[in-house]
Amino acid sequence: MNTLTPPLTHPLHTALEFPPLVRIRQRFPRPRLDDVEAAVQAELDASPVAIPARGNIAIAVGSRGIANLALIVRTVVRWVKAQGGQPFIVPAMGSHGGATADGQRQVVEGYGVTEAFTGAPIRSSMDVVELPNPGLPISLYFDRNAHAADGVIVINRIKLHTDFHGAYESGLMKMIVIGLGKHAQALAVHQHGTQGLRELMPKAAQAVIDQGRILFGLGIVENAYDETRTVRLVPAKRIPQVEPELLAQARLSMPRLPVDDLDVLVIDRFGKDISGAGIDTNIIGRWMIHNEPEPQRPHIRSIVLCDLSPGSHGNAIGMGLADIMHRRAYDKIDWQATYENMYTSSFLYRGRTPVVVDSDQQALHYALRGSNVLDPAQARLARIQDTLHLAELLVSHAVLNELEGRDDIEVLDPVGELFDAQGNYRFGTLSQPA
Repeated sequence: MNTLTPPLTHPLHTALEFPPLVRIRQRFPRPRLDDVEAAVQAELDASPVAIPARGNIAIAVGSRGIANLALIVRTVVRWVKAQGGQPFIVPAMGSHGGATADGQRQVVEGYGVTEAFTGAPIRSSMDVVELPNPGLPISLYFDRNAHAADGVIVINRIKLHTDFHGAYESGLMKMIVIGLGKHAQALAVHQHGTQGLRELMPKAAQAVIDQGRILFGLGIVENAYDETRTVRLVPAKRIPQVEPELLAQARLSMPRLPVDDLDVLVIDRFGKDISGAGIDTNIIGRWMIHNEPEPQRPHIRSIVLCDLSPGSHGNAIGMGLADIMHRRAYDKIDWQATYENMYTSSFLYRGRTPVVVDSDQQALHYALRGSNVLDPAQARLARIQDTLHLAELLVSHAVLNELEGRDDIEVLDPVGELFDAQGNYRFGTLSQPA
């Protein structure tokens, strides 16, 4: 069988050894809601926003892997029904799901947001209506099903964006514009690059809010362990004032790597359900956006991708942020979905294919050599599950020595032999502590 890469017996590989790895655990602050359903219900019961009697209410749900998402949506559905409303679910995710109605339905159902579980039907369509756009240099679009409703509720997590930083990043304002504006709106905003996201997106969201279609948003903030720490019901007209407060909370809650300098970072899996960019750029310190300066830290010389998450549905956007990718990930790519998302975003660098290899051992060989590591024993290496889960990871002794004496680091155990007879890691993705 033909391969894209030379075999492991290539003479360039024979002299290079691998640094031993040790499993460690990071301790992050862990505020969390013990009863998420009760917290959501309390927010809804205290809502100053009335549901129109017998009104059709659209509940906007996005494409991110949000903790407790299905439970949160179900709680909102039941509350709307208790108020006399008739709820339905609208996928609000721009171009994701391959920019098709069936694809977007599959994404939300993949998160457990099904009619059987939530009690509300899903109305998925890529059709939009054009709204008045006072003073905006772009057209303003809105999901046709949501537009026909008597009110819209937006549910989304507030977090740092992977393309830019500003007063509004990934959250309610973005979902109101790009999520509910579907593929058409995503194309219009992203045509202006990061300026469109940083400057035009908030203005467009304000224009939609001013037209009175949004009832309220339910903002969610997660802690560093991917757990729900905050749910906040925000009346539509208050969203522009409240969302920056939730974003500041999200910034403080974000996990991070234990060091800012690495020769190699091995990532077990990436995908759209993990980050909008497939890999959280805030974690790896790479933007890969034309004319945008790269972050100063962390500084990682080589990044390896081991697999593509099932929840990404073949969308491999963000693979261009890495340098090397295992064939097991490459073989799972849905090129149409990946390229549609890449084209819509306009960030073409992120859709480039990394060097493809046939084993984890070969990937690490290439990464160490590509990082100009002269002494493998001194290599600064880390392996993580993904950029959303950083509590438990593997590090080399060069990294471990730097962490000595830190109260937030617990040393667990050495991992021993890294690879099996086929040159792949002897165990799968890293587990996270309960």
